[in-house]
Amino acid sequence: MDVLALDSIHKSYGPIQALKGVSLNVPQGTVYGILGPNGSGKTTLLSIILDVLSADKGNYSWFGTISSKYQRRKIGSLLETPNFYHYLSAVNNLKITHSISGRGSIAEIDEVLHKVNLYERRNSRFSTYSLGMKQRLAIAAALLGNPSVLVLDEPTNGLDPVGIAEIRALIRQLSLTGTTIILASHLLDEVEKVCTHVAILKTGQLIAEGTVEDVLADEDILEIGASEPEQLKSILWSMKDIGTIETGESLILVKGPKGSIDPAAINAYCHAAGITVNHLVMRKKRLEARFFELTNN
Repeated sequence: MDVLALDSIHKSYGPIQALKGVSLNVPQGTVYGILGPNGSGKTTLLSIILDVLSADKGNYSWFGTISSKYQRRKIGSLLETPNFYHYLSAVNNLKITHSISGRGSIAEIDEVLHKVNLYERRNSRFSTYSLGMKQRLAIAAALLGNPSVLVLDEPTNGLDPVGIAEIRALIRQLSLTGTTIILASHLLDEVEKVCTHVAILKTGQLIAEGTVEDVLADEDILEIGASEPEQLKSILWSMKDIGTIETGESLILVKGPKGSIDPAAINAYCHAAGITVNHLVMRKKRLEARFFELTNN
């Protein structure tokens, strides 16, 4: 089941087209990354699906129905820097969040603080928190009401490596409970490490969408090694429809269209030719390389 479906969403700011007919589907239970450089339309897209902005054309649905106040109660969100009172504790800040938003209950506050690993510091002033802790408190506020979907815009922006690691660990932990997470990011490493699905935007256009595995796997890449690399290379070239062969620092890379390379067949062919293969691994392309290919950047 898809929790979110977008159909040809357009949005312009004067002469600037921020979104140019974006259509995508977010399956339930996924960590769905919306990836793109600054100015690609990520924040505009999230603002539209959260009813902060209106689309010029197109439509979208949550849980198979048109967006409504009832549907919004199932969605927690963090779109910008959290706005908490610096002199109040985490507990009292969340009480105010509950009072203003009407989401969740006072009884849930300890539960969400446990989820984001801030319970031990629940009575500390917000001003004493690190940036990572402040961001985790903002996610705690988004979790009030036990939403089934969490929407996060650049959740690790401005954090140090420790804070980034904490937020990524929290996203993985929340996804294990069945929460669907939609996050926008310009960080390739972030999407590759935490997301199951990805949509890549470039200047408002959707240029790739699907599971991270599918988006990366546009070709097969086989790493192969032997104690006699020149002989191995010669044997590989003698195979029919082998694809392209590249020599790396210590290994040979065999590349071909997706589904075209059979490691077992290559191993058997080498063995029959008297070459013992000591390394044979199908390698995934890094998201960084694939992203730059798609965006021509």
